[in-house]
Order: sequence, then structure tokens, then C-alpha cells
Amino acid sequence: MTRQTQFLNVINRDEAQEKFESALDMRPLGSEIVPLSACLGRILAFDVFADTNVPCFDRSNFDGYAVNSTDTIGASENAPVTLMLRTETIAAGDGCDFQLTSNEAATVSTGGMIPRGANAVCLIEHTDVQDVGDVKQLVIKKSVFPGSGISYAGTDISHGETVLRAGQKLTSRETGVLAAIGKTEACVFRRPIVAVISTGNEIIAPGEEMKPGLVFDSNARIISDAVRELGGEAIEMGIAVDDLTQLNLIVDRATDNADIILLSGGTSKGDGDLSYQVVSKFNDPGIIAHGVALKPGKPICLAVTKRKPVVVLPGFPTSAIFTFHEFVAPVIRKFAGAGAEKNKVIRATLATKANSEIGRTEYLLVGLTRQTKQNSEPNNRAFPMGKGSGSVTTFSQADGFITIDRHTEIVEANAVVDVQLIGRDIRPADLVVIGSHCVVLDRILSEVQQAGFQVKFIAVGSLGGLRAVQNGDCDVAGIHLLDAESGEYNSPFLSDDLMLVPGYKRTQGFVFRKTDSRFENKSALEAIASALDDPDCLMINRNLGSGTRILIDQLILRIDDSGTKPVGYEKQTSNHHAVCTAIAQNRADWGIAIEAAVNDSTLDFLPIEDECYDFVVQKNRDANPALDLFKSLISH
Repeated sequence: MTRQTQFLNVINRDEAQEKFESALDMRPLGSEIVPLSACLGRILAFDVFADTNVPCFDRSNFDGYAVNSTDTIGASENAPVTLMLRTETIAAGDGCDFQLTSNEAATVSTGGMIPRGANAVCLIEHTDVQDVGDVKQLVIKKSVFPGSGISYAGTDISHGETVLRAGQKLTSRETGVLAAIGKTEACVFRRPIVAVISTGNEIIAPGEEMKPGLVFDSNARIISDAVRELGGEAIEMGIAVDDLTQLNLIVDRATDNADIILLSGGTSKGDGDLSYQVVSKFNDPGIIAHGVALKPGKPICLAVTKRKPVVVLPGFPTSAIFTFHEFVAPVIRKFAGAGAEKNKVIRATLATKANSEIGRTEYLLVGLTRQTKQNSEPNNRAFPMGKGSGSVTTFSQADGFITIDRHTEIVEANAVVDVQLIGRDIRPADLVVIGSHCVVLDRILSEVQQAGFQVKFIAVGSLGGLRAVQNGDCDVAGIHLLDAESGEYNSPFLSDDLMLVPGYKRTQGFVFRKTDSRFENKSALEAIASALDDPDCLMINRNLGSGTRILIDQLILRIDDSGTKPVGYEKQTSNHHAVCTAIAQNRADWGIAIEAAVNDSTLDFLPIEDECYDFVVQKNRDANPALDLFKSLISH
């Protein structure tokens, strides 16, 4: 029997971070000189001083004539001033070895050097040139003031000036400044080298053949790129199978060659969890914390050896990337010479009730929308992203997260919450669609996005979408709700302040594998009845609040009004594709989905009925070009 001893010393998040960082030297790792061409994105290690003026000479801002402003006093259209025009022309890049004397002018091009004795430039359009014998005269019809049309030496950057400061991240603006003062290289902080190791027999690299029970390794890609975004250098060391000897060798090699070692998976304390066993051999000081009272990410293991962080992240993608940003990202930034990042926090109201677990701080990922109601100020709304820690997309689709205290069990709908944004800048969506999922809707939203609009879609089912558009949380809701009494779709569910935008017809049906003889030569209703009578026939259901779930419940009730539920009824998913995939992979035997989602050749489809998938918008809502485009695409 495997002895399970995991999480014997669960501590709170702040205590874990304090102990972890106290065991590290949180200063930059050192500096190096790199060529200017490689400076983009790096962090300056020292202040940069200009050893030249920019510009390094007095320069003309436009084509015209260099003059002494005193000689132009009183010049006007009716009383022009005449100066002698020298024969020299000063072009950009030319030197100038003469000096203007009183009542002289010289032709100068944009960027040309201003000769000694001149302190202004007359525009060409305010002058005329006339020949008087063998000489040319400049007729000036508008006076100029001292400094007019001139950039004096050092007006942009002065010799000895501090132009960039240590700790500054070099963007294209800063590299341009370095080039302007003639720098060919810069001294920057060394990038921390981060070894990234994925573990587990079930993990395969993208591109390998997928088989039941296996999972593509997304953690290595997410974590490695996050390391690079933070200014580190990621070394991807591949996938380690569940072999203690192999994993020990990989970790030892990583500690010899990297500044930070990250593993994902195998962080529990069971006999089969090897990452923990490998890390537990370190004792200098070794494991700092194993098990932190937070959600997601409770299994994280924080250790230190040779003053280097060794972190075992949870295997589930959302847990892995969340704990990475909580515990590892601050260390990478400090090692790379960057300051602490100040995440932006905005105030919002929670769109739906959130349940939490007493005893663990929970970080609830949310998507943000702007609630707009008649005669009221716009309000940020936070929709929980409830796909779980095993989801690959939850973190990427979320705008931020709220922190639920470990003593709080329920956060009620409409409660005011602080949302910490994941990105520095969250661009508000031009079109927010909430409601039922549909593959045709996916294609329409893609076209709106390609037209240059920012689109956000949140799948909460038809009823959830109806509530969202009623509350002003979205621009449009997609619904397909059948009213059992009238037999009519969608219209009976609308309140007076809502308007129906006709959508399209789609066919709902019974999906099963072609090899399943239990459903051969049967209608959809006969197939459902057969499934209800078979305890070995497993269903995949749709989520509560979806139009398909309402249809399923009506069909089951029509066949058997005793309240009997099919086997697997409690197992639900949020979209039609997931229903078809579960059946194709033999994780379920049947389900209800739209015909457009059945794109696997191993599946068969028995039509139930054509339904109306329509859209709902608020009446009298402000003009929205993205919504206008959306409506035009639907009508076509």
C-alpha cells in the first residue's frame, strides 16, 4: 500500500514567501557588457552619462537663412530689411569655417550647422533673394528673435548629463538614446538562467502521438516563456519520466548550470511523487515550505540549495502558472535587476456568487466586463473563470483575480471586490458576448476580431447570458431557450427592456459512436430511452443554465416522469465540442449536441429537433460599431 503523507506542514502564503526569500540573496546576479544590438529588454546595471552634446553643434531646424536677429529688427512686408547673402551654402553634414559679420546672411539647410555670429534662422517663405550687380541680397519681410529656428548644442542632451539610470528596462526608446550619444554597448544585469523540467509518465511533448491517458506538456512552454517575459533565460530540460535515478541526474545538472530550478508535477508526498523525493535530499537549507494554504497551488514545494531556488510547481497548468507568478516571478525580477512589479488593482462587483474553502486563501480568476445600465455610471463586473486548476486556458483568458480570505466561505453576488490585474494594461473589449456556446458564433466573433475589434466571450449558458444582458454586463447574449408551454424559442423569456436579434437555426441531436450497436436503427428518443434503461450506458451532460441542458431535462422527463436520471447525468461540460470529444474518446457513450460540432468520423448523429439560436440585446443601448458589425454578419 502506498503511504500518503502529503501536506503535513501547510503554512499560509505570506509566511511561505517570507521564509523562501529570506533563504535567498535577493540581489541581482551580476552584470555584463552587451552590444547595443542586444540591449533591447535588458536592465541597466549602472547609470549612463552622456560624453557628448546632442546635438553637438548649433543646428538649423529648417531650410532658410542664418542671420543675426539684431539685423532683422523692424522687418515687415511693407518695410523689409536687406542683408548681403554670402555665397556659401551650409548643407546638413557640412562643416562651417566662416563667421557672419553684421548685415550678413548665409543659406542653411535643415540640420545644417549655424555659423558663428548667427543666432536665428529666417524661413524661406519670409524672404526673397535679389541680384544687385555681382552680389546677392536677402530681402527679409519678417523679423526673427534670438534662437528662432535653432537647436543649440546640448539642448537635447548635455555633456555629463545622466540620460539613463540603473534598473531601467531598455525599450526601443532607451536604445535610441544610447545610439544618440554614440554608445555601442551597455552594461546590463545578467539574466538569471532558469532550468525548466516537466515530470511524469503521462506527459508528452507537443507533436508526439497522442494516446488515451497522456497529456501534452503545456507547462514547459508557459513557464519558459513567462521566464523570458520577466527577463530571465529559460533552459528547457525536457520531460523526466517517473524514474528516480533519471530525475536526480537532471536536477543535479540543473543545479550546476542554472540559477533557478523549476520542476512541475510530482510535488505531493506519496511514494510515486518523485519531484518531492529528489528535492528532499537538499539540506542547505533544503525545503522551506511544502504545502501552502492557498487555492490554486496548495501542493507547491519551495526549497533552496547552494543559495539557488528549487521550486516544484503543481502539475495542473493553472496551479503551476499561478504559483509561478506568486513565488517565482518576484525572485526572477530581483535576480535580473528589475524592481518589484506593482500590479494594478481595480474595484469591481462580483457577477455571481463564489464559494470558497475555509482554511485556504483562494485566488479566484475572473474575466472583466463593463456593466452599463440606463441612467447609471459604468461599473466593472468580475465573472469567475470556473474551469479548475487543470485548465490550460483559464489563466490565459482571465483578466485578473480576486483574493478570498481563508476565513471566508461565500462571497455573495454583487459584492464589491478588488481585482488584481494579471497584465499591466487590460484593454476593454469592444464587444462582450455572454451566454450559450455555439461553433457558428465562434466563427462570427473571429470575423469581428479580425476587423480590429477586441472581443470577449464568456460561456455561462443561455440563462446566464439572459441574466447578464438584463444586468447590462454584456452587449449581447446568445440563447436557445425552449418554452415548454408554448413550444416557442427565446421570445417568451424576454423582458420589456430586451430585444431579440434573430439568429439562425441549428439541429440538436443524440451523439454516439458508430460502433455502438445499442443505438442502431433507433430514433433519438428511442436511443435516449434505451440509454435510461442501461446501467452501463454512460452519459455526458451539459452545464446547468444552458439551453441544451434544459432540452435534455425536458426529453428525459418526456420519456420517464419518475425522476430517474441516466448514468453520468452529473458529469457536465460547458460546450458542444467537449460532449463530442468525450464520446469519441470513450469517456462517455452518449450526449446531446448540435450537429455542427460532430466533426469526428467515428461519431454518429440522430437529429432531435431544429432550434432557434438567437441573440438578445438591450433596447436603447448606446451605439457600438462592433455590435453593428456583429449584427450585419448574423444577417448574412
